[in-house]
Amino acid sequence: MYVYENLIEALNDLKIRGFASDFKIETDAVKCNDSGIMLAPWNFEIVEHYRFEADTNPDDSSVIYAIQSSDGKIKGVLINAYGVYSDAVTESMIQKLKVIPERC
Repeated sequence: MYVYENLIEALNDLKIRGFASDFKIETDAVKCNDSGIMLAPWNFEIVEHYRFEADTNPDDSSVIYAIQSSDGKIKGVLINAYGVYSDAVTESMIQKLKVIPERC
């Protein structure tokens, strides 16, 4: 697992490593902003994830996921706030996107 000082450093490195697409959370899927393709929780896997907390405001925290489609053809990143500002998602998405502390 890589260690990054901040979100921008992580984004830049992940892009270099092939995670070039931008994903967005939908209620029950992730959407590739580049192609419009929607991936249900069972159609993608989280390869890596990194959590960042703001120094000045603990509520201003985010997690970046390096994800890929199950067939490995689409790779990209998904950024989400956690805590108070996290997006509303279905239970299956919550389970898929749950940050497991031992893996951080």
